[in-house]
Amino acid sequence: MSSGSGYLQIHDVVKDFGSGSIAVNHVGLDIAKGEIFALLGPSGCGKTTLLRMLAGFETPTSGRIVLDGQDLAGLPPYLRPINMMFQSYALFPHLSVWDNIAFGLRRDGLPRAQVAERVEAMLKLVQLGKFGKRKPHQLSGGQQQRVALARSLAKRPQLLLLDEPLGALDKKLREETQVELVNIIHEVGVTCVMVTHDQDEAMTMASRIAVMSEGHILQVGTPGEIYETPASRFVADFIGNVNLMDGKVVVDEPDSVEVECAACRHHVGHGITGTLGMPVTVAVRPEKIRLSVSRPDGSTNVVQGTVRDKSYFGRFTLYHLVLPGGQVLTVSETNVERHREDAPEAGQAAWATWSPTSQVVLTQ
Repeated sequence: MSSGSGYLQIHDVVKDFGSGSIAVNHVGLDIAKGEIFALLGPSGCGKTTLLRMLAGFETPTSGRIVLDGQDLAGLPPYLRPINMMFQSYALFPHLSVWDNIAFGLRRDGLPRAQVAERVEAMLKLVQLGKFGKRKPHQLSGGQQQRVALARSLAKRPQLLLLDEPLGALDKKLREETQVELVNIIHEVGVTCVMVTHDQDEAMTMASRIAVMSEGHILQVGTPGEIYETPASRFVADFIGNVNLMDGKVVVDEPDSVEVECAACRHHVGHGITGTLGMPVTVAVRPEKIRLSVSRPDGSTNVVQGTVRDKSYFGRFTLYHLVLPGGQVLTVSETNVERHREDAPEAGQAAWATWSPTSQVVLTQ
């Protein structure tokens, strides 16, 4: 439930399409002015429906949406101080880049000189000043994306909505454009809500993330909070790679717990809200585990297994370690040396270890 203190306030919003299909289920959010906020989740989780309600393309079944103190109920899309950039960019193919950006300004009846001034400013902002006379098909995918952004920002909206903004770009270009897009949005100072199913995109671009599933928001936090302290098994599993091990609490202290799992006993360096014997899941990220061919020092959080396979990715090497009982532990090690002498090979026995502060105990 939102507390009602944000620049954009989403109060207990529900969207029920009937026949038991509730796409958005009592969602509440407060989004700060100037924030880039990401709605992240799998297909069908309700994130796009929520975005369309902000834009005015869908009407909430119940609840309120308030932007800068103005209740948006009953306002059609064209009267909302909001612009939306679609994944397809929706550029007019018969118009030049300049005219694409000017289109909305002309429809609003701005004087010709003001339109020209605004368009030139937008072209400069997205670094396309030399491309104003070109048609969209004469541009690369990344350039088309920047034209669509310039057109969305030209009307100086109070809220910018991005629907899978980089989904049409290839991986390398998408990664390059993420930072560029964030810099442009911050330079303009517009508040932005983006929808994506790409966790890397959300982690790179957003100041805060809401993870959604089946119409509900499961957790809201900064990228670091979502990744390092997931609130549930779903969030831990959806954000990045993670090893999940089921077990039960066998030692429960205020500042630490021990969890007995099938393959090993976890010593965890933080307390939990729980009781002895309760079932829990221990989450450990692959990059927080260390592998060695000889047994490491210490007696806690150590387990031996057999390297099933290893994959070299340049920056890191990914190992799959088969533990006693058959569970597979994923381990990611940064390649800080060109040739690490003690790196285990496929088929070789190896020891995995991690620190007590590397784990998160999930109770749901």
